[in-house]
Amino acid sequence: MKLGLVSLGCDKNTVDSERILATLKACGAETARDLAEAEVVLINTCGFIDAAKQESIGAILEASRLKENGACKVLVAVGCLVERHREELAAELPEVDLFLGLRDLDRLVPSLQRRGFLAAARSAHPGERLPLEGSPHVRYLKVSEGCDHGCAFCAIPLWRGRHRSFEAERLVAEALRLEAQGTVELNLVAQDLAHYGREYRDGTDISTLVARLIEATEIPWIRLLYIYSAGLREPLIRLMASEPRILPYIDMPIQHASDPVLEGMRRPERQESLRVKIAGLRDAVPGLTLRTTVLVGFPGETDDDFRALLDFLEEIRFERLGAFAFSPQEGTRAAEMEGSFVPESLARKRLEELLEVQRAISAELMAGEVGKQRTAIVDEPAAAAGIALGRIAGQADDVDGVTHLTAAEPLEAGQIVESVVTDAHDYDLSARVLRVLRSAPAAAGRAKGRLGRRLPVAALGLETAWGR
Repeated sequence: MKLGLVSLGCDKNTVDSERILATLKACGAETARDLAEAEVVLINTCGFIDAAKQESIGAILEASRLKENGACKVLVAVGCLVERHREELAAELPEVDLFLGLRDLDRLVPSLQRRGFLAAARSAHPGERLPLEGSPHVRYLKVSEGCDHGCAFCAIPLWRGRHRSFEAERLVAEALRLEAQGTVELNLVAQDLAHYGREYRDGTDISTLVARLIEATEIPWIRLLYIYSAGLREPLIRLMASEPRILPYIDMPIQHASDPVLEGMRRPERQESLRVKIAGLRDAVPGLTLRTTVLVGFPGETDDDFRALLDFLEEIRFERLGAFAFSPQEGTRAAEMEGSFVPESLARKRLEELLEVQRAISAELMAGEVGKQRTAIVDEPAAAAGIALGRIAGQADDVDGVTHLTAAEPLEAGQIVESVVTDAHDYDLSARVLRVLRSAPAAAGRAKGRLGRRLPVAALGLETAWGR
């Protein structure tokens, strides 16, 4: 069986896709060099917000054309959107042969075997994963599943379920396998890293897990993504400040900075507690990069609320920021606040204004990098001596800007280099490589062909409720 797999959505979905790929290859599947050559095409969908839903539908429709113009005989849709809207999708998309939600992925192999596409082969090792494409030197380790937060706007707990931590031994073993595959940067992900281990009640938490990973592996860059401010406690902060292999980078979503809006969102922090927490983090961790996410247009958000958010962003000056306009998600508390919805046009206008404020902040902070020496990782080498693409420690994969690296000798993906920043743009940097600090691992390098991909969140323009 030749397989094509398209992975959409967040990094946690990417981990799921890598596990699906390992399972199918263990049963004899081969990855198609091009999606048009795949006999089975699998779309791992995202259902987080309306734009992501439309993106997933668009990918399914694009793949369905391969049943007419390509080699595709079976089209499979799995993941979050299917878990949430299986019946509606099945009614609207007869082109799809198999819909599997998050809770019934164990049916994938038997279903394909019944169709004659897979052999009866060994099962993949628990947690076994294969990189989808691109950069095996940058990988993600999902440490838990689900979420116990009750944020009024978020439907993730409705399909991902309650929070469940994965056993530390399993995670260490998985990290060791990723290291053997050439991982140089390991990104820890969860709905909230701070909740890791809370159900064990034996002292296990995210700081003890990170310490285990530091001890067991030699992965040089470990990054923490998605950690709520309320869970950033002293043991983790001390470890981050003292251990150079933990990057001084925290992705800490605040969502808003107006107390009435934070209360309506059912968020745990308020503006003053956020201010105090951020000041403490920056004092404790030298060179810290803070990334956050904010949501505008939440029901009841007034002009004063929005101005409070802008004022807070200009005061705090987050180095990195992602922003979204509110869209009601079925089953959430916010979806029931219809009488206080902010008009979509106004929410979009506020989003544009906020992004412009952040662009100016980012441009100024980037300009301050010029002349400084920064360690960087090489992501895409130049074909010959020239400009390669990489990132400094303060730039996370896929969500932040990049650094254009100029070197006297060709660079390889997975190398870590010392560089000096020579120019700055709104979100990106240019730098000259001074020396190579760490060679590329033998297992690293760009994968051949294009198996999976993550489409841009802003892929809009599909015309009906289900994107047709």
